[in-house]
Amino acid sequence: MTTTIKHHLTDDLLMAYAAGNLPEAFSLVVATHVSLCDECRARLMEYEAVGGAVLDDAPECAMAEDSFAATMRLIDGMPADERIETSAMVRHDGNAVFPQPLRDYVGGDAEAVRWKSLGGRIRQAVLPTSKEASVRLLYIPAGMAMPDHGHKGMELTMVLQGAFEDDEGLYARGDVEVANEEMEHTPVAAPGPDCICLVATDAPLKFSGLLPRIAQPFIGI
Repeated sequence: MTTTIKHHLTDDLLMAYAAGNLPEAFSLVVATHVSLCDECRARLMEYEAVGGAVLDDAPECAMAEDSFAATMRLIDGMPADERIETSAMVRHDGNAVFPQPLRDYVGGDAEAVRWKSLGGRIRQAVLPTSKEASVRLLYIPAGMAMPDHGHKGMELTMVLQGAFEDDEGLYARGDVEVANEEMEHTPVAAPGPDCICLVATDAPLKFSGLLPRIAQPFIGI
């Protein structure tokens, strides 16, 4: 599956990922995007190299007696996508919808997802994650629009299949839209294959319409 990526991750997100400072939900989106994007993967490796050099030059500090055990507990509790090395992200399956980090996380490709209807043939699947942020898969039939909305925090939306369009441009497979509190938009799935996106948020959306606001507590977004 050929991927031409035009919309990339910000330096702040890549640096935070390299430092291990992102919530699990955002880390999953970053790892999934980087597995497809040569440009962002190269930038990430640079930040990881810089971070390693800083640690090498840092003075030795006394550690608590249980530091090693605590670190191993954290590693054991991390999802597979956060444990993999950057070089291991590049494992492509030309017939797969989900890149490797997401397949590892979900336990399979798109056919393994248990979708729930949001109405109007739009579906979602909320993935298990830590409490700091949420992450879900969205299935939007071609030509359909998501409700107009703004954001109370950050939203990362990565396209896995098909494409969507809003005032910021056209986003196709591999592209990531980074939305913040200043953005309000109405994403519309482009003609062609139905759109599947991986979406991470750290705060509820701000819907403009009454019906989406009423439904919001039940759909959890």
